[in-house]
Amino acid sequence: MKKRCSHFLLSLFLTASAASAQDIHFSQFYETPLLRNPSLAGIFTGDYRVQTVFRDQWNSFTNAYRTGSASGEYKWPIGKGNDYLTTALEVLFDKAGTAALETTELLPALNYHKSLSNDRPMYLSLGFMGGLVEKTIDLSKVTTNSQYNGTAYDPALPNGETILSPNVHYLDGSLGISFNTAFGPDNQNTMYAGFAYHHLNRPKNSFYDNPVVELDPKIVFSAGVKSIVNEYSFFTIQADYSKQGPSQETIGGILYSYKLGEDPDNYTYIVSLGGFIRWKDAFIPVVKVEMNSFAVGLSYDVNTSQLNTVSDARGGFELSISYLGFLHRESAKYRVLCPKF
Repeated sequence: MKKRCSHFLLSLFLTASAASAQDIHFSQFYETPLLRNPSLAGIFTGDYRVQTVFRDQWNSFTNAYRTGSASGEYKWPIGKGNDYLTTALEVLFDKAGTAALETTELLPALNYHKSLSNDRPMYLSLGFMGGLVEKTIDLSKVTTNSQYNGTAYDPALPNGETILSPNVHYLDGSLGISFNTAFGPDNQNTMYAGFAYHHLNRPKNSFYDNPVVELDPKIVFSAGVKSIVNEYSFFTIQADYSKQGPSQETIGGILYSYKLGEDPDNYTYIVSLGGFIRWKDAFIPVVKVEMNSFAVGLSYDVNTSQLNTVSDARGGFELSISYLGFLHRESAKYRVLCPKF
């Protein structure tokens, strides 16, 4: 019975932490721009980009988190200047804990990029994302003390929970603003900075139909710099700070990238190595390989928090895949003033 109770309490702790403390997040946060800030959609060289990230976390000691993200972005110029518009879609799935708390999000986004210069890429972007969120829990996997008949666990007994429905649906919205520009010799270096405000409508989030339980708004500050070392190599530094209710998270790090091939303008591969730190939580080594428009990234969380005594420093494995390209040949005419990051 103690083992069953401990499993339930651990599951409850993990799922409650995810629900009330922080939103779903990834270690390769730079591969999920819409989750960071909807105004970061479209900041890449190309007409479209599709990305997916899969995360498997804390399964070294419990059936904790499995999270997947898939997103797509498409952009095109508008007007006679260098402004452009990006439409996007974020699809998110998360399954957490022994009680199988599942979250599914379907979030369309729209981002307008206003050009601030005719000589180099410099944009002020305003983005909005909003859509439907569904959360479910499998009550058949929940075990409580009420199912103890005095001598043994009896699954036929009611669990004593007053959950009105194992399903919760709500609408959610986010708003963001960002600035990005190129600088340095031949405008080869780039940078961006942004601010986002998530859960604008403070959606209700309770299986007990409790109107007091709602998602805390979350603010996110994001920044990044890409600096050219020479014609073959460059550094990329990226960081996020987020705060939601009493919880806050700081994550940042650096990647060193090197082009493989005889011609740096027509390289075969780009290989990137580096590491990120989630403050007071994990060290995250990263490797990424790019070939033409296709990229694959791998990372692993080495747990450094107080939980490492249980997890044995093992955290989460993460895989990211992305592809970007041009749909129309005439798109090349605005490549020069297209943000490159």
